[in-house]
Amino acid sequence: MASDLDEVTASEAAELALGHVERLTKRQPLGVTSVRPTEEGWLAEVEVIEESRVPSTANILGLYEVDLEPDGELVSYRRTRRYARGHTE
Repeated sequence: MASDLDEVTASEAAELALGHVERLTKRQPLGVTSVRPTEEGWLAEVEVIEESRVPSTANILGLYEVDLEPDGELVSYRRTRRYARGHTE
């Protein structure tokens, strides 16, 4: 486990999560919808354009859960949802 000096802030964890998802999926992230500390580091959710359509309101989006170490290193990621833009739960 990282020392306190190696730990990233919530803002830094969010930025790192965006970068990890973009590199791994090769898809355009829209942004981080949540970031929270866990006992093991950080858990972030990143919204991604899965399929780009015309008009953009028909885009298919994905929500990815990103688990990070306290220092921002990627532990795991997975897609938790896939949905049409504008559709609510």
